[in-house]
Amino acid sequence: MTTTDTTALTTELVIRVEGLEKRYGKFVAVRGIDFTVRQGEIFGLIGPDGAGKTTTFHILAGVMEASEGAVQVLGLPPRDARLSIGYLTQQFSLYLDLSINENLSYSAGLRKIPSDLLQQRRNKYLKLMGLERFGDRLAGQLSGGMKQKLALCCALVSQPQILLLDEPTTGVDPVSRREFWDVLATLANEGVTIVVATPYLDEAERCNRIALMYEGQIQQIGTLKQLRDDLGLERLEVRTGNLQALEVAEKILLSTDAESNSQIDVIDAQRYYQAIADVQSFGDRLDVLVPNAQKGKAQVRRLLHQNKIPLDTIETGAATLENVFVTRLRTAGSDPPFIPFPRKKRGNNTSTSSVAIGANNLQKVFGNFQAVKGVNLEIRYGEIYGLLGANGAGKTTTIKMLCGLLEPTSGKISLAGETQNLRSNQLRQRIGYMSQKFTLYDDLSVVQNLEFYCGVYGVSRRLRRDRINWVLETCGLVGQEDMITGQLPGGWKQRVAFGASVMHEPEILFLDEPTSGVDPLARRQFWRLIEDFARNGTAILVTTHYLEEAEHCNRMGFMVAGEVVTQGSPSQIKAEQPGQLLEVITDNTQVASNLLKTQLEPWRVSIFGEKLHVVLDHPEEISQLRSTLKEAKLQIHALRPIPFSLEDAFIGIVQRASYSCE
Repeated sequence: MTTTDTTALTTELVIRVEGLEKRYGKFVAVRGIDFTVRQGEIFGLIGPDGAGKTTTFHILAGVMEASEGAVQVLGLPPRDARLSIGYLTQQFSLYLDLSINENLSYSAGLRKIPSDLLQQRRNKYLKLMGLERFGDRLAGQLSGGMKQKLALCCALVSQPQILLLDEPTTGVDPVSRREFWDVLATLANEGVTIVVATPYLDEAERCNRIALMYEGQIQQIGTLKQLRDDLGLERLEVRTGNLQALEVAEKILLSTDAESNSQIDVIDAQRYYQAIADVQSFGDRLDVLVPNAQKGKAQVRRLLHQNKIPLDTIETGAATLENVFVTRLRTAGSDPPFIPFPRKKRGNNTSTSSVAIGANNLQKVFGNFQAVKGVNLEIRYGEIYGLLGANGAGKTTTIKMLCGLLEPTSGKISLAGETQNLRSNQLRQRIGYMSQKFTLYDDLSVVQNLEFYCGVYGVSRRLRRDRINWVLETCGLVGQEDMITGQLPGGWKQRVAFGASVMHEPEILFLDEPTSGVDPLARRQFWRLIEDFARNGTAILVTTHYLEEAEHCNRMGFMVAGEVVTQGSPSQIKAEQPGQLLEVITDNTQVASNLLKTQLEPWRVSIFGEKLHVVLDHPEEISQLRSTLKEAKLQIHALRPIPFSLEDAFIGIVQRASYSCE
């Protein structure tokens, strides 16, 4: 959506917040924040756990009163504007034992919507969400993405002027998440004002404006371009010959002590500090933030050459919103510490060429339904392998079979060199598993949970205290270890659960959506820990719906309808995508999107803030696209090819595979 769209974004302010403060006793959750939101705007509120986002949402929705400050929604106090507000909370708000139609009827009854209007709006919004064929299906039988779409329908049935969405896509797969955001763009174009909180910063880039919130204060507000420009840094993607070389390169570029590397003298170190602002490891590359791309490239090349590290490629890319967010919070001193795991072993004695996890023609059938169809995998020690797919693709079923929790219908499994008796206690002592569903006991304290898992995994009493202290320090829970686990925010629970799953220093680690709902800083810490275990020889199989973080995997496979349809490194998968991804900017993004979706398969067109992403298979289609837009009297401000992101690649692979199966 652009500022010239005529049907949506206006100058009318519908939310005005001045000096908002909220106190709970002596604790100040929100500290004097100010912001405004215009009609038809998608306004993103992002920040780590405990930043004050949910409290702000509660006040905007009229659920609680502010301690101080002035808040107006549609020119009224929030409590008086509630009939014009739709609110999706973090906690799931549907009745799982009611059908889609029954949930909608119940929501309409609460808002006193006449039956004729209910039917009209039901038809409109279920069609918009792609749910019109499932009206009689129980909510409890829907996928995560369908549940969130139904929850949005329930919020929309009263046709609110304002939508408040608190992390609406947590746990939703990438295909459903993209569809969800396309729906939000359509609603905003109709004049609905949307305020959304999300831990997924790639999707926050679709907002018209974004507010960065930390410790109850808004640190910065602006468009994505403004936030990038204010950061003043460019991103380099650095690729080396192999994973070992990449690890050494990261250590050199991260070095803060000139004497720590004999080949870097003091002058080099001073130049280094001026040229490199941040280094982050991904599966087959390093992301290096630099003030100047040209000088940064020269410095990286020189440092790697001096240390005899082969350099494959070094490319320039735009800084991401995550770069902005993390840099801002690290400047504020809130970067979680990286504390090495207190290891008994020094690296894994098993060769990295050995297969730790193997599957040959693995299949699983439940009644008449085949959930997994002939899956073949080889994951080696020291490797991070990502198993990605939409909800219902068969990922969790595959993991449960591989780690011995579910008997396969057919096929062969190799685990740590064993092919028989995969449920033996001896083998289980060598495996760690963090399930998709939270595995800690909510009614036990944090330390009691950790003590319990130490006992389950047979951690010796001599090692227990060091391991438990490591989890507490890593999670920032020192002094709060007696807190009941159920009282922790979701992101903190996930970190404690990860700590519990590695207490015994496993050779093989299964992580099923470990960072769901975890804020960006904690997620970065998570992956530093995961990479540290891999570098010490642990074989890791991970699933995630967050494709920007899937770039941390050394290799990955995409599952569609129970089959692995492609495998490779992140760079390989993106490079092998057919066709061309175009970024298109017009004077009316929504109209252009609607038009192109009549000419192309809908998955090929998606709205990203003021831009469109369009996937074309043949170069000659570009001139046809231009003609289509011009014939509709849409002015093209920009049209350029851009590289495929992993999300773009995922959407294309999944959709092409789905169409070929039909």
